[in-house]
Amino acid sequence: MFGFYNLYFLLSKKTYIISCFALIGLLFYQCQSGRDQPAALSSAGNSPVYLNHSDTARYVGMETCKLCHASIYNTFIKTGMGKSFDLASRSKSAGDFSSTKIYDETKGFYYRAFWEHDSLYFQEYRLNHKDTIHSRTEQVNYIIGSGQHTNSHLSSTNGYVKQMPMTFYTQKGKWDLPPGFEHGNNTRFNRKIGLECMSCHNAYPDFVMGSENKYIKVPQGIDCERCHGPGSIHVAQRSSGSKIDTALYIDYSIVNPSKLSIEAQFDICQRCHLQGNAVLKPNRSFFDFKPGQKLSDFMTVFLPKYKGADDEFIMASHADRLKQSACFIKSVEKVQKKNQLKPYKEALTCVTCHNPHVSVKETNTKLFNQACVSCHASNEKIILAHGSLPSQNITNCVSCHMPVSDALDIPHVTVHDHYIRKPLTSKEKEKIKQFVGLYAVNEKNPEPLTRAKAYINQYDKFEANTIYLDSAERILVSMANKLKTVHAEVQFYFIKQEFGKIIALINKIGEQKCYEKILVKKSYDNQDAWTAYRIGESYYYSNNLSKALIWLKRATELAPYHLDFRNKLGTYLSANGDNQMAKKEFNFILSQNPEFVQAYSNLGYLELVEGHSEA
Repeated sequence: MFGFYNLYFLLSKKTYIISCFALIGLLFYQCQSGRDQPAALSSAGNSPVYLNHSDTARYVGMETCKLCHASIYNTFIKTGMGKSFDLASRSKSAGDFSSTKIYDETKGFYYRAFWEHDSLYFQEYRLNHKDTIHSRTEQVNYIIGSGQHTNSHLSSTNGYVKQMPMTFYTQKGKWDLPPGFEHGNNTRFNRKIGLECMSCHNAYPDFVMGSENKYIKVPQGIDCERCHGPGSIHVAQRSSGSKIDTALYIDYSIVNPSKLSIEAQFDICQRCHLQGNAVLKPNRSFFDFKPGQKLSDFMTVFLPKYKGADDEFIMASHADRLKQSACFIKSVEKVQKKNQLKPYKEALTCVTCHNPHVSVKETNTKLFNQACVSCHASNEKIILAHGSLPSQNITNCVSCHMPVSDALDIPHVTVHDHYIRKPLTSKEKEKIKQFVGLYAVNEKNPEPLTRAKAYINQYDKFEANTIYLDSAERILVSMANKLKTVHAEVQFYFIKQEFGKIIALINKIGEQKCYEKILVKKSYDNQDAWTAYRIGESYYYSNNLSKALIWLKRATELAPYHLDFRNKLGTYLSANGDNQMAKKEFNFILSQNPEFVQAYSNLGYLELVEGHSEA
């Protein structure tokens, strides 16, 4: 009424009446749009009118989808996505248990897997000649991976999820250390499974903010809503009896990827099939992207680019490799200016060959061939090269033009290279590999800070090559806004152990300002907590224990379930003579995770210092 009341005085009476009728008509249209009345098509295909992009939309779970889409559900649960994650059981496991023993030559540990009734266990042991001098047995709680390529194994202690030191490699039929555990990097039973990992290998979990790897609830496999978005609004509309002829129109209550633009459809696949160095945009998390939105608004994924290494790729690089193919580039050019209900139909996208609802094991090879023949059957050069029409004699285009190759990042696994092209000659394969730089796969021109973070993360998480730090430094030096770059600069100097520069940066901004206004947010990625932790460490290594304690306390306030932060705070409290508060921190850690070894060691030390040797 307030708005109408003001309009009455602003407009003439006649204009006011017309405006009221127009407003009522608009409201009526908006109420009907997406319900009984079809919404107008959007040329972009990822229009913000999708109702399930709203913050009020909720995930309803695959069992709810099954009520109306049972046939799709029944085939989807047999796909790699549907079988991506589950409780550890005999039916879920693809492992061969006739011979499971493996040996880590670097660290001297043996491992074996065995079933006890319906529970799966891993034993770690060490031998001295024939005598067992160490033995540890842990139960496996979850199996991650469909079993098409691998089964890896996870344990959960009070919700803290960690990866275990055995993986079954299905293609080779052998057990070995998991990817990343090789070459002296065996973390045994302690590799944390954080949100970035979990959110690609599973449906969205119930994650505890302020932790690295604590979950209240973990789903059992990738579900419908990872590709279609939250389903609550769609369910409510269909339950109310409203209908839309989806053969002619878009149902904006739920995302149908087949009706998105090519790029928007790719973004759904790229969310997980574009493995690499993912840099989140400010105030975003791995929960935030929804199908139909632009992935680069939430994260940018970088990969190192090398000249002379076109035949090298990592496992989950399908989207990146396909988008380099001339087949993809030329097909997209054909449909860019068209406005049609299903843009992908005339382009080459992931779903041209892969039906997300049907297992690749059940997909006829003819379907893959047909994707090639649909464009190349009348190509004279192809006919001459093969001596006949591909549709007549060529039985498998993929074998030559998408050859099976080893993945750089996962041992004992081969996958089809999705970079479609003529087979490389031996001379082309022998080119000298030269680093060109990091490139953003899903964003053309990422802003400088995003690029700087990518170079820092590449060094910190993937490859400790100083060339990445040099590149990051050049970008950071060129940026004058220290408030904007504070997290990246602190991480950069922390990696280089230039603690004085961190303190100088905080003093330049204003330490009180940093404490009271900047480093104050809790988040899923613990960005402010990590920066506070690094500042605290910098003060500690600069012999300023009192300020180190202030910043470590801030880190634990922002990330109360990050147990490494609490353990470090406990050691600093002890160093400051406050053993009782230190014990409180260590005991809290053990109440959360009874397997946190450092907390036991620190508590034991304090008991000895206080003369309680019997404890």
